[in-house]
Amino acid sequence: MRIYLTGGGTGGHVYPGLAVAEALEALAVELGLRLEICWVGGTGGMEADLVAREGLTFRGVASGALRGAGPIGFVQGLVQLGRGIAEARELLGAARPDAIMATGGYASVPLMLAASGERVPSLLYLPDMEPGWAVRVLARWADRVAVSFRSVGRFFAAEKVLVSGYPVRRALLDGAPFAARRRLALDDEPVLLVFGGSRGARSINSAVRDHLAELLDVAQVIHVCGYLDYEQLEGVRQALDPAERDRYHLSAYLHDGMTDALLAADLVVARAGAGTLGELPAVGVPAILVPYPYAGAHQTANAAYLAENGAAVVVQDREIGQRLGRVALTLLGDTSRRRTMAAAASRLAVPDAARSIARELLRLGGYAGSQEGES
Repeated sequence: MRIYLTGGGTGGHVYPGLAVAEALEALAVELGLRLEICWVGGTGGMEADLVAREGLTFRGVASGALRGAGPIGFVQGLVQLGRGIAEARELLGAARPDAIMATGGYASVPLMLAASGERVPSLLYLPDMEPGWAVRVLARWADRVAVSFRSVGRFFAAEKVLVSGYPVRRALLDGAPFAARRRLALDDEPVLLVFGGSRGARSINSAVRDHLAELLDVAQVIHVCGYLDYEQLEGVRQALDPAERDRYHLSAYLHDGMTDALLAADLVVARAGAGTLGELPAVGVPAILVPYPYAGAHQTANAAYLAENGAAVVVQDREIGQRLGRVALTLLGDTSRRRTMAAAASRLAVPDAARSIARELLRLGGYAGSQEGES
């Protein structure tokens, strides 16, 4: 059986697909099924490196953003989209897959549209609490739409909806915090993990810089800052005294180490991209969420969901510079509250989400035995 996965642009459109790929491979071994997986993403997109690190085949096609691109950018995006659809049709003609999964983002549009024309069964996965433009469009052509939460199903035709939960890697679900701390050379003091998504977040980075001394007084700080601000923040780190420097773990980007960082964290400060809905519950960690104000409404909705369920505190982007220190220090100093928030986060986890989507992809691809023995 051959399955194509598609999506990209941000880590939030890649990591769920990689979790499903992992589940597909495990199911194939259990079922004695020969399986080929290929990821189709944007040419030159960040997804190529993430996919290659997992040992999956990657094929690039042209893609371009349409929404918010301006008149000239819109026309250029249409040209790129047309080119991408043609390239995707070539891929389908050379090696027709049995089923396709799309995780959203404009990088997934060419293959999904080409697959619709070629009548290849497809599943669209929505990681967020609300669908973005690409997902709303692609849902019309998808055979199935998997959603993380039952309430999100209202955006789509009921007969298409699969309530799967958010798929995460087994390493997050099965990992041990103590071992993660040892691998990261952390001691037993509280750990604050700060990250702004796959591209970093300048407002969060600036707030950490301004409050760094007081944060380091009470916690070890793992700061994944993105590449744009890394040089400046490395200068800040070098200016610290040796004891503080040892407690400030700065990286532009973490690949394999991000799993350990999440497992080791006692508190997270992050944007509210789709990954927060799956990864924070998977490891059971409380969070301070700072929704990106220019991402439509979905980050606000994501943050509100975790906050309303007791797993997070929301701080608006315009306030993070003033409030980060106070809010973080309050939570770091209140072990009981963090435990309560961590338990609330854990209750939101759906450990079998990746396997549920993987089974549905096998079914769409024509494997009738994909649900045998499953509940």
